[in-house]
Amino acid sequence: MEVVKLFFTLTGLFFILVESKYIAYNTSQVPDKINVHLVPHSHDDVGWLKTVDQYYVGANNSIRGACVQNVLDSVISALLDDKNRKFIYVEMARFPFLHITDAFYAFFQRWWRQQSEVLRAKVKDLVNSGQLEFISRNDLLVLSIIILQIFTGIFPRHYDPPDGFTFEINDESPPIQDDALLFDYNVQERVNDFVAAAIVQANITRTSHIMWTMGTDFRYQYAVSWFRQMDKFIHYVNKDGRINALYSTLSIYTDAKYAANEYWPLKAGDFFPYADRENAYWTGYFTSRPAFKGYVRTMSAYYLAARQLEFFKGRSSSGPNTDALADALAIAQHHDAVSGTQRQHVAADYAMRISMGYTEAEKMVASSLAFLTESRSSAGHCPLLNISYCPPSEAALSNGKSLVVVVYNPLGWKREEVVRIPVSSHAIIVLDSGGREIESQLLPLSNASLSTRSYHVKAYLGRSPSGSPNYWLAFSASVPPLGFSTYTVSSVKPTNSSTMSRVYTSEGSIDRTVEVGQGNLKLLYSADEGKLTHYVNSRSLVTASAEQSYSYYSGYNGTDRENQGSGAYVFRPNGTYPIGSKGQVAVTVLRGPVVDEVHKQLNPWIFQVTRVYKGKEHAEIEFNTDKGNAILQVRDYRADWDVQLHQPIAGNYYPINLGIYLEDETMELSVLVDRAVGGSSLVDGQIELMLHRRLLRDDSRGVGEVLNEEVCVLDECKGLMVQGKFYVRIDPLGEGSKWRRTFGQEIYSPLLLAFTEQVHKICTYKLLIADEAARRWEHMTSSHVPTFSAIEPSYSLPSNIAVLTLQELKGGKALLRLAHLYE
Repeated sequence: MEVVKLFFTLTGLFFILVESKYIAYNTSQVPDKINVHLVPHSHDDVGWLKTVDQYYVGANNSIRGACVQNVLDSVISALLDDKNRKFIYVEMARFPFLHITDAFYAFFQRWWRQQSEVLRAKVKDLVNSGQLEFISRNDLLVLSIIILQIFTGIFPRHYDPPDGFTFEINDESPPIQDDALLFDYNVQERVNDFVAAAIVQANITRTSHIMWTMGTDFRYQYAVSWFRQMDKFIHYVNKDGRINALYSTLSIYTDAKYAANEYWPLKAGDFFPYADRENAYWTGYFTSRPAFKGYVRTMSAYYLAARQLEFFKGRSSSGPNTDALADALAIAQHHDAVSGTQRQHVAADYAMRISMGYTEAEKMVASSLAFLTESRSSAGHCPLLNISYCPPSEAALSNGKSLVVVVYNPLGWKREEVVRIPVSSHAIIVLDSGGREIESQLLPLSNASLSTRSYHVKAYLGRSPSGSPNYWLAFSASVPPLGFSTYTVSSVKPTNSSTMSRVYTSEGSIDRTVEVGQGNLKLLYSADEGKLTHYVNSRSLVTASAEQSYSYYSGYNGTDRENQGSGAYVFRPNGTYPIGSKGQVAVTVLRGPVVDEVHKQLNPWIFQVTRVYKGKEHAEIEFNTDKGNAILQVRDYRADWDVQLHQPIAGNYYPINLGIYLEDETMELSVLVDRAVGGSSLVDGQIELMLHRRLLRDDSRGVGEVLNEEVCVLDECKGLMVQGKFYVRIDPLGEGSKWRRTFGQEIYSPLLLAFTEQVHKICTYKLLIADEAARRWEHMTSSHVPTFSAIEPSYSLPSNIAVLTLQELKGGKALLRLAHLYE
C-alpha cells in the first residue's frame, strides 16, 4: 500500500511524498455483476511460416520471432506463482484418445519429455486443479470461432483481446502504472477503459458473462508481462465495483453460461463460404496444394489399416510401430497444413514427416502380414503405385518364381474390387487364394503414363527407374472383412495368358460414338471430341444424357487487400476458359497451369460434369464430416441473412470432402472425390470441382509467399502434376445416398496391397481354359496362409457400420470405434 504525506512550503505550494510498498493484488472472483472472464491463451500454430520444430525452439526468427518453448516455460512458472491464475493451451494439432501422461500435443510433447519428474508432477497438479486447460480446435474452422462440445461463440475481435489490452513485451497497449513514485500514474484511466470495453461487448452478449480471449499467436513468451497486468486489472476493476473481472477458462465460462439458464438460438446451417471482405472469399484453400491433400488422405487410410494389423500381431516394445506416422498425420491436421496455406518449405517438412512415419509403419505392416500369413519372407509395398511404379510387381517371373499379392481389407464388410498393378510381361495369369485361375486383363500403359512415371520416379528417388512396365494387370479381388486374401501372379505360355485390351483410336473410324463397358454400365463418348455423351445403367434402369468438360479460371491479379487477388486462401476468379479434351476420356494427369508471355495468372483447373436436364434452382451439396453429416447448400443464399454476393463464383464454393450431388424430380447425379477439393453447382444440372491451383500473387493473408508448386529433377523444374480420381454415378431419385455412404467409406479405406516373390515346389493339375479343353500346366504351390479374417466367416458388419479405429492401448486394453454411416 502507499503512505501519502502532504508538506506545505512558505510559498503556499505543496508537494506529495509517497512511499511505494508491495501490493497484494486480489484476483479472486466477485459474483452478481457483469463478469469479464479473462481467458489467457497462446495460439501456437504447428507450422505455418516456419516449421513445427523452428517454432518450438525459436529458430529462423528472420521470418518470425516465435519460440513456443519459451511460452511453456514462462506460463508454467507464472501459474505456479499464483493459484488464481489460469491458462488454456491452444495448440493447433490434435492427438486423440491419449491422456495427460502421454505426449499428446506436438509442442507440449517436445517440452514434456525434457522436464524433470518434479516439474511434471507440478504440471499435473495444475491440470487437475483447473489452472491449466488443454484446448484443441476443429481443422479448417474459421479462426474467430471457438467450439466447446456444441456451445459456440463468435468474438468481436478474432481470438485477440479488445484493442488496448495486449501485453507482450513489444505490444503498445498502455500498462496499468500504479506506482505513485513514477510518472504517468493511470489506474483510474485504465479501469475506465476496461469497463467501457466490457460494457460494449456485454451489450451484444447474452447473460452477464462475457469472455476476453487474452492472447493471440505465439504470445506469452514472457508470460509475467501478461499476468502482471491481468493481476492489476482484476484487482482494480473489482475494487472499482462497476463490473467483475476474473481469471477463467473455456470450461468455467461455458459452465457459467449454462447455469444462467438462458435460451440459445440454434444454428443448423453452415459457416462456409467465409469472406473477410466483399471480394475476398476464403474458398481457394479448399483445393490449395491438392497433392498434399491427397497424400494426407492416402496416408491416413494406410495408418488406419496399419494400426489394425499392429493390433492383430500385438505391439512390440522395441520393434517398428505406427507412432511416428500417427504423430505426423496429427500435425498435418493443423489448419495451416492440410489446408495448403503454409509456406513451401513448411509443406515439404510436413510431407517429410509423413514419409518417415510411413517408412516406420511399413516395416510393422510387413512384419504383421508375415506373421498372419505364416510366411518366411516379408511383404513389400509400393508407395509410388499412383505413378505406375512398383518394382515387386514389375519383376520378371521365371525359374519357378511367382508374385504373391496380399490384399488387405480394413473395413468390416466383404469387398469385391478391381486391383491394378503394373507388370512387364503379358504371358501371365492370376490365381485366387484357392489356386483357381480368375479372369484378368492387361491394359497397355500409355506413353503419357510412362513419361510421367519416369520423371517423377527420378524426382522422388534421385535416379531413373531401371526398367519400364508395359501393362496394367487388372483382376477382381474378393476380400473378407478385416482380413486379407492372397492372389498369385504366375508366368504361363503366351496362348494361355490374361486377356489383352486394345487401345481405341478414332482415326479412320466411321463410327462417331465410342461405347465403353460390356456389363450393366455403359458410357458413350463422342469420337470427335472424346467427351462423355450418355450414361446407361441397365441394372438401375437409368439412361441419361451427360457431359464432362475441363476449364480453368484466370486469377484476379491484385496485390493487396484493397485490390484483392487470388492466393493460397482467397479465390477470386477473373474469367473462365475451356480446355480441349479431344481424346481425353478420364482425368489421368492434371498438369499445373503455366504462365504465358504477359504473366497472366492462371488459377485453378476445374472439372465439370453435367446431367442434361432441367434441374432445380439449387444445388444440394453433401460433404462428409466425422459423423457423415449432409448439409443442403442453396446457390446465392444464406440461411441467416440476406446475402449479396460480389463474387458469385467464389461465394458459392464449398469444401467437398466426400462428394457432391444434385437431384431433380427423377434422378440424382453424384460425384465422389479422393481428397478434399472445392466445388459447387453454379449452373442448374452441373457439378463443378476445382482440381488444382497455381498462382503468381500472394493474397495478403499472412503467408507472404506465392502458391507456385513445382517438381524439380536436377536443375529442371516443372509445374506440379497431380493425379486423382473422381467417381461419377447417376441413380434414380432417393437411391444414391446408400452408394455415397458405403462406397465413400471404401474410398476413405482402400484395399492395402503388399507384394512378395516366392519360389515354389511344382505340382500339376487340370485347368479348364476358355476352349473348355483339359490342359495340364505347372502350378506353383506356396507355404503361406492364403486368407484371413478377424471376423467369423458367417458374419460381417452391416454396410452402414464402418470401423473407424481398432487399436491396441496400454495395459492390454483395446479401442474399437464404429460409425453409423446412415445416421
